[in-house]
Amino acid sequence: MSAQQVQPKLIIHGGAGSSLKGKGGVEIVRKSLYQVLEEVYPMLLGGASATAAVIRGCRLLEDDPRFNAGTGSVLQSDGQIRMSASLMNGAMQRFSGVINVSRVQNPVLLAEALQASDDRVLSDYGSAELLRELQLPIYNPLTDIRLQEWMQERDENFVKEAAGVVAEKALVDSEAGRGTIGVVAIDSEGNVAAGTSTGGKGFERIGRVSDSAMPAGNYATNQAAISCTGIGEDIIDECLAAKIVIRVTDGLSLLQAFEKSFAEGVKNKRDFGAIGIDRTGTIAWGKTSEVLLAAYHTGERIGDTLEWSGTNLTDSIS
Repeated sequence: MSAQQVQPKLIIHGGAGSSLKGKGGVEIVRKSLYQVLEEVYPMLLGGASATAAVIRGCRLLEDDPRFNAGTGSVLQSDGQIRMSASLMNGAMQRFSGVINVSRVQNPVLLAEALQASDDRVLSDYGSAELLRELQLPIYNPLTDIRLQEWMQERDENFVKEAAGVVAEKALVDSEAGRGTIGVVAIDSEGNVAAGTSTGGKGFERIGRVSDSAMPAGNYATNQAAISCTGIGEDIIDECLAAKIVIRVTDGLSLLQAFEKSFAEGVKNKRDFGAIGIDRTGTIAWGKTSEVLLAAYHTGERIGDTLEWSGTNLTDSIS
């Protein structure tokens, strides 16, 4: 690696919520997250852009039925799946996304296609038209576990606020599940990018829009890149991703920006998590929820936040 190049780094998340439980719960989720790191990180070492790595990571997480994005997405109150995803190229400071799209395997591919468009955020109808234009195959992301979860909740008249963060029986307390996937990367040229994808919170009002296709939940400039997870309305109210990036731009370190933003989140009784990387290669994460399902690759080692506990709301590694 030349003196002009930087060490590529990568962090991903699979949602946030209450603590993983059940036999082998942590190890099952850890295995899924590490498989993504082990496939995507070599792309960065081989010279791939941060944006390309983010797209690949999002696709892999969308294809894992355990996570609430793509295959394995939760159902809204009417029994339909409506997914949202966004991508932001930090070097170009360009955001693109789709809202409440159905019948597609990888919503992030629609967000990728919109990066070159004059119209870069599409709703459900526009997203369906784009799917046809790209000639992507029609795909049903429904899984048996998510259907059973919805049927049980329907019988109980939708008393829960959200579906399970992980689609795996007895692994997580679904009362507090906040499922979303996200990927943030820095490449060897020092460029950062972020991508976020979700099936929503589950059982919500028909057509409800998440934060994942907004700068509140996914944002990047040439200074830093952030992906959020948790209760979408809380993330939107705090404009969390954009707030953290702007604070870095204004001179705070990435960790300081996380600390200030999450302290405000606690004061305002928010429930969310976030991951990020700045242009120096610092990786940071934070949560107000009980658990953050995140894992990272520093170039020297792989680590995760699955058993991260204590009083600290944030942490980082350089």
